[in-house]
Amino acid sequence: MHDIRLLREAADTLRDAMRRRGEDELAVLVERAVELEQERRTAIQACEERKAARNAASHEVARRKKAGEPADEQLAAARVIGDEIVALEARQAEAQDELDDILAGLPNIPLPDVPAGDETCNQVLRTWGTPRAAGPAPHWEVGARLGLFDLERGAKVAGSGFIVYRGAGARLQRALIALMLDMHTREFGYEEASVPYFVNRDAMVGTGQLPKFEDDMYALRDEPFFAIPTAEVPLTNLFRHEILDGARLPLAMTGHSACFRREAGAAGKDTRGLLRVHQFDKVELVRWCAPEDSPAQHELLTSHAEEVLQRLELPYRVVLLAAGDTGFASAKTYDLEVFAPGVDKWLEVSSCSTFTDFQARRANIRYRPEAGGKPRFVHTLNGSAVALPRVVAAILEHHQQADGSVNIPPALRQYFGSDRIG
Repeated sequence: MHDIRLLREAADTLRDAMRRRGEDELAVLVERAVELEQERRTAIQACEERKAARNAASHEVARRKKAGEPADEQLAAARVIGDEIVALEARQAEAQDELDDILAGLPNIPLPDVPAGDETCNQVLRTWGTPRAAGPAPHWEVGARLGLFDLERGAKVAGSGFIVYRGAGARLQRALIALMLDMHTREFGYEEASVPYFVNRDAMVGTGQLPKFEDDMYALRDEPFFAIPTAEVPLTNLFRHEILDGARLPLAMTGHSACFRREAGAAGKDTRGLLRVHQFDKVELVRWCAPEDSPAQHELLTSHAEEVLQRLELPYRVVLLAAGDTGFASAKTYDLEVFAPGVDKWLEVSSCSTFTDFQARRANIRYRPEAGGKPRFVHTLNGSAVALPRVVAAILEHHQQADGSVNIPPALRQYFGSDRIG
């Protein structure tokens, strides 16, 4: 949610942000929001004036009655004023509701160093490792040959886009989760949390999934709950409607969860194997900090996600997303993409984002500065560290050997219990 003062003092900032994102129609909505804010303020002022007039009329009626004088005209005038107040309050409420709907649908303002344009304007900032030349068998062939996952039976019990991991494949999933959670808690100072897989509407609104992306979410039919698209949602909302102690910032939490997304398998997308599924596991990182600290916290969080890929010995690149490719709630995002030689593609496995105070305003998460003074909105950040399906695909393809076996990266072996699969 945006600060309402932007509409009064810097509407051009909002309009320009929407255009940088390629959302010209939203720039038009900003104009409507400015009109509604003016209407709302005008209605409030007029309402206060009419209430003052009604109070004066009421006092005059009381005076006349006490003096034994007729007050019919004053009573009639008071009733007219009362009707006017009711109409003004209704108009104020209508303007507020429409304004709230518009503001809830406007994405965050990209930071100044985010390039304008669509995904073609994304910038590769750096790379790590040397991508293996194309040639290894694709991961779905490796998985079938080694019995690591079962696509057909997953589809039988749930539908297309749901995967059953078996044997060493299931153990590989468990090992990756344990490695990542241990890294982040033991080495990087995150507190681990085990979170619900279903959340209420307020939580989804707080992190920006609703109302815009409601059609992409799984919802329970007769209960007001949504399956989480990422552990970011319950983790960030742990502090909804709270005022944090500024001396404790930054806060950092991590959690593993299953993630559920209906949009997987959209037309024209590569849906083979593990590349695009409806349910997958992910370890998430969330940080809360003071506004002045958020740029440094963004770089720190991204480095933690990168460390996972380095320990798994997977070549990757860091991509700064252009404004038009940046997520709804994000002000700046780095995508981490691993190279998967079996499909000869760079695959996104993590998005590390800073949301400035956008989520904090929606969820009402504030902190009290150490120096005292009024509470301020925190800045929130989150990143995947990392999403498993594509990392598994990259491991099976990048670490594939000539005899068809797959080497397990050294950092993972103590968790997996072996140095190879096959």
